[in-house]
Amino acid sequence: MKTLTVAAQLKEIETLTDFVNEELENYMCPMKTQMQIAVALDEILANIVHYAYPDNPDGKMSVTVSKKDNKIILVFADNGIPYNPLTHEDPDTTLSAEDRQIGGLGIFLVKKTMDSCDYQYLNGQNILTLTKNF
Repeated sequence: MKTLTVAAQLKEIETLTDFVNEELENYMCPMKTQMQIAVALDEILANIVHYAYPDNPDGKMSVTVSKKDNKIILVFADNGIPYNPLTHEDPDTTLSAEDRQIGGLGIFLVKKTMDSCDYQYLNGQNILTLTKNF
């Protein structure tokens, strides 16, 4: 299990992505799974950067990567405003893109591509855990 904490800024998403990709390679994670994780990683980190710290430019975000059996476990943590992204209403994908409401598609994709998603607010932290089997 390894954790990296950085400033909650757009420029740091690449740093965390490189960190996670290196760990996935160490775990010999298949490329298809790595790509699915990359989409989820980008979505969750972008949401933290844009929404977790509206009044605090010094906010932090962290990602913990671990492997248990044939599962990759990603734990995202921040001290931003409490928010459970998993409760966001799923978009109606039967509607055309023009008729759909804006927002929610990214977290919808995360929920569909990961094998499990769990949110907790503990000790002043948003903690989102994503698990992907391979």
